[in-house]
Amino acid sequence: MSVLQILTAEVFEPLLVPARYKGAYGGRGSGKSHFFAGLMLKDSIVERGLRSVCIREVQKSLKESAKRLIEDKLIEHRLSEADGFKVFREVIQTPGDGQIIFQGMSDHTAESIKSLEGFKRAWVEEAQTLSPTSLALLRPTIRADGSELWFSWNPRRKSDPVDKMLRGANLPTDAKVIRVNWADNKKFFPRVLEQERLDCLRETPEQYAHIWEGDYASVMIGAYFASALAQAKKEGRFSRLSQDPLMPIRAFWDIGVRDATAIWIAQFVGREIRVLDYYEAIGQPLGAHLAWLRSKNYGSAICVVTHDGAHQNVVTAVKFEDHIRAAGFKAETIQSQGKGAAMKRIEAARRLFPSIWFHAETTQPGLDALGWYHEKRDDDRDIGFGPEHDWSCHGADAFGLMCVAYEEPKIRRPSGERHYRAGGWMG
Repeated sequence: MSVLQILTAEVFEPLLVPARYKGAYGGRGSGKSHFFAGLMLKDSIVERGLRSVCIREVQKSLKESAKRLIEDKLIEHRLSEADGFKVFREVIQTPGDGQIIFQGMSDHTAESIKSLEGFKRAWVEEAQTLSPTSLALLRPTIRADGSELWFSWNPRRKSDPVDKMLRGANLPTDAKVIRVNWADNKKFFPRVLEQERLDCLRETPEQYAHIWEGDYASVMIGAYFASALAQAKKEGRFSRLSQDPLMPIRAFWDIGVRDATAIWIAQFVGREIRVLDYYEAIGQPLGAHLAWLRSKNYGSAICVVTHDGAHQNVVTAVKFEDHIRAAGFKAETIQSQGKGAAMKRIEAARRLFPSIWFHAETTQPGLDALGWYHEKRDDDRDIGFGPEHDWSCHGADAFGLMCVAYEEPKIRRPSGERHYRAGGWMG
């Protein structure tokens, strides 16, 4: 057999021509893995002796690899030993003594990766999990003339290495990248997956865009604010906001000494909390945070800190809140809420979320943190240990502080207004 005819969705056509980098990202049911598995078999027929590797970041067994999918493709296209294909336990032999192997990148070192130097195809599945180290090892290793690196993934975060490389402002030379979702693959989209898609849309709408449309994971499964964020999006509360010149600006801090400092900028306007901006920095001195406030014209902001702000700076032996005041800002301290303070902040945020609006353009990093903030759990024992202390907790803690500090404005009756009880005299 010299040519393998594979029916595929039109959206994949840009990836059918040679390119150093080929990427396909999107949601479930888009056919990404099926496309690359078929393309690998086709290339193995066209170029006899082709050596290819299917890669995952972590592969503890062949059950976690693409081997079974490629075997199914061999059956589907009726390819056998007569065509030069033979399936072994850990490798698939291809025409002309070529081969397809299956490996985990996390098992490789700078020395062991050299074993792949003669390979001309490398397909990375679940590429969103690929580490920076693995990507740095892989790219220069697959270097034979005409070699190609393929990546298929469901986007997770903008900061993932594969997204930085293939969805950033500057793509690598000779890169072809497509976004593909279930709607692009309707001809090959199974009915059972259509029902799964509709169930997801109905039961977990906050996860739908990530799972099925290939959006970044803005809300983690089980996140404290998952449903609140989904409702806010549905109601259009991620929009464009302007400062109210008559209302004070407040900056709500989570002060990090050895980790991140996070600040939310908000105004309390009537019964609404209008969130205008978000800032986060790691390992920066207090002066850098204050400089950011000034640069954004928040020099008049009332800086609200937790009881930690009343603690002394380990270097200057001066309280953080006093440093802030000395820099010309007003400062307020929210007293400690005692045991269970983190959950009290979470409950306050959940209660007030329907009244909170966000300036979407400037608060997205903070919204990412809120969408990720979740409980640390022991799934085997079904036990929760409270909020997970990870990258998202700083933004979430500062947000919770804002909600704790909020005081719902009282409704005042206009002066001179008279009220009568039922049954009273009316004239």
